Amino acid sequence: MSPPVASKVEKETNFARLLGSGSAGISELAVFHPVDTIAKRLMSNESKVNTVAKFNAVIFKDKANASFGKKFVSLFPGLGYAAGYKVLQRIYKYGGQPIARDYLTQHYGSNFEKAFGKKTGKALLASTAGSLIGIGEIVLLPLDVLKIKRQTNPEAFRGRGVIKIVRDEGFGLYRGWGWTAARNAPGSFALFGGSAFTKEYLFGLQDYNKASWFQNFIASIAGSSASLIVSAPLDVIKTRIQNKNFDNPESGIRILTKMFRNEGIPAFFKGLVPKLLMTGPKLTFSFWLAQTLIPAFDNIIAGR
Repeated sequence: MSPPVASKVEKETNFARLLGSGSAGISELAVFHPVDTIAKRLMSNESKVNTVAKFNAVIFKDKANASFGKKFVSLFPGLGYAAGYKVLQRIYKYGGQPIARDYLTQHYGSNFEKAFGKKTGKALLASTAGSLIGIGEIVLLPLDVLKIKRQTNPEAFRGRGVIKIVRDEGFGLYRGWGWTAARNAPGSFALFGGSAFTKEYLFGLQDYNKASWFQNFIASIAGSSASLIVSAPLDVIKTRIQNKNFDNPESGIRILTKMFRNEGIPAFFKGLVPKLLMTGPKLTFSFWLAQTLIPAFDNIIAGR
């Protein structure tokens, strides 16, 4: 039987994964929360933006005519939800994918190698682990829903606190979970796959943890760009499901139909350019930081 695809030198301690992924999430939140708000508001907008005034109204809402300082502060709604969601999400995704990768390597590594060859099999195994972790990310969906509503539809809260909202809405906070899973599966596959294929074929790395900070940076650009492009249509649908008022939900199929009929195919890629230009660097930054910090923390813990 062929040996597993990944070698043992790639296996880090789970504590190092926790520290590295958590640090990446906190750093990303501190730098990029306003960017995320802008992208979400553009994706939620269902009208054409053809003037500066209209653009300001979409981005800054009721603060469109306010001072620069108030406009800037208005881009930080739902920061508490965002902090909880983003840090937990990054710990789960960046720290969880290596665990899933280790499991797949141990049990199915030889199958991947036989089917796709050593190098491609190793990269596809990393991609598959990312996809599985992406699907499981829906457990954090309520925090994402609350964050998006704060960013795009604050009227939905109507003075209610988070405890009352959870009590009132219950599993309604998981509305759109199917579309979220459908978006996450290919998106996470492309994220980790783009990075793995770049390290494998562009840099010829046998041990991905030996990548330099520059190699991790280039691999992160490839992975994040592929992820955003692949997941864009489903991300727009997911965002529109989640930004509706709690008492006026709308199904994904209905939203998809309305988008196709009223806005056409380009609607499915609304916000893609801002996401590539603004959210892309955010994802690249956190992914690069996690890939760099996890091995670094592992070396510190091991005393190397």
